[in-house]
Amino acid sequence: MINKSELNLLRQGLEKLSEGFSELPDFSVDMDESALATVIDAVAERMQDNYPYFHPQYAGQMLKPPHPVARVAYAMSLWVNPNNHALDGGRASSAMEKECIVELGAMFGWEELLGHLTGGGTMANLEALWVASRLHPGKRIVGSQQAHYTHSRISEVLGIAYSSVAVSSDGRMDVAAVESLLQEGDVGTVVVTMGNTGLGAVDPLTEILRLKDKYDFRIHADAAYGGYFGLAGVLDGDARSAFDDLGNVDSIVIDPHKHGLQPYGCGCVLFRDPSVGSFYKHGSPYTYFSSAELHLGEISLECSRPGASAVALWATQQLLPLKPGGEFAAGLDASLQAARDLYTRLEASEFFTPLMPPELDIVIYAVNSVSTSDASKKARQLFDDAAAAELHLALIELPVDLASGWLRDFAVDSASVTCLRSVLMKPEHKDWVKRIVALLEGCVA
Repeated sequence: MINKSELNLLRQGLEKLSEGFSELPDFSVDMDESALATVIDAVAERMQDNYPYFHPQYAGQMLKPPHPVARVAYAMSLWVNPNNHALDGGRASSAMEKECIVELGAMFGWEELLGHLTGGGTMANLEALWVASRLHPGKRIVGSQQAHYTHSRISEVLGIAYSSVAVSSDGRMDVAAVESLLQEGDVGTVVVTMGNTGLGAVDPLTEILRLKDKYDFRIHADAAYGGYFGLAGVLDGDARSAFDDLGNVDSIVIDPHKHGLQPYGCGCVLFRDPSVGSFYKHGSPYTYFSSAELHLGEISLECSRPGASAVALWATQQLLPLKPGGEFAAGLDASLQAARDLYTRLEASEFFTPLMPPELDIVIYAVNSVSTSDASKKARQLFDDAAAAELHLALIELPVDLASGWLRDFAVDSASVTCLRSVLMKPEHKDWVKRIVALLEGCVA
């Protein structure tokens, strides 16, 4: 779990950092090391009451360990504790954030853009939908039934009407249903999910983009989970087409704290048209006095934001450039291959029935049973039994009409069915799939 070389790197970094402030008069802060040690020991003990998110046998929710360089850079920056609201609070970290935004935008082919980091995908999506509502006032937001629940909640907060549309059996947005709503003339924005968090399905962006030739609406891409996969070399099929077209949308949300190897919370919102920054304009005479340059607080709904997030992301992107064929992209490929391997092994198992083939790195599967209600019961039991064997999974409750097409040998006797869900976000999962399946089968047997 702990690599002591990271602690050595942190010490070296702090020594280098302190050199930049060596001309200041000395001062010290009183610290009772014994009291601190007692509290830190208590914190460490309390923190043991967690699932082992960092380990390959954790294959449950979207929890990916930060890269060591992100951990060290984040921790080192805390000795300065910059605030990226105004340049006064974080000159170096604000510059780093701007550089990160340029590199993130370049992933989608955007050379001129507006963007900033946020506390997470929820805040990033809120900003995107807020801007959308200013450009299409009074018009509806549309997303799929498998879109993240925050879109409907954000719309309610913003006072915008929201409609969800059906998904096909593979969990992707139904394009015909979208067009039917567009024909009503009151849709301002369609939210396209580039990998929904429940199923990992990628909405058919290419087809939805074609609708813009007939209707006036914005496309917002919620790529909080899947945004980096455009760099993957082994991405194929409809997902590949969708990611190839991602640069044609109006706004994108991506979460570096998911596949970007960052600590929580680090989200990001990007706008293809920088002129939308005019909607953020406000006056705050006490925070913007040190420079005539752009303060990130001038293009953000959030005020105080941790500069540490920008420092960690900048360090990671320096070490692992966001380029196809690079080391970062290879990690994404490993996750995709792990999911495909798990799907294939589950398909061959006598104990499980996988649902839709994975487009990204999420696999959904049911425990074989005579009925959907009994399958749900068995899934919940397996969840507990696997955890006892130190294999940690997740559960997902699906409408039976979505799942039944894949569960053809199950009698339908319930409105929903509980399935197991594994997110293989860690590149190391590629080498652990065989063991994971063996543990699963052992628990069922």
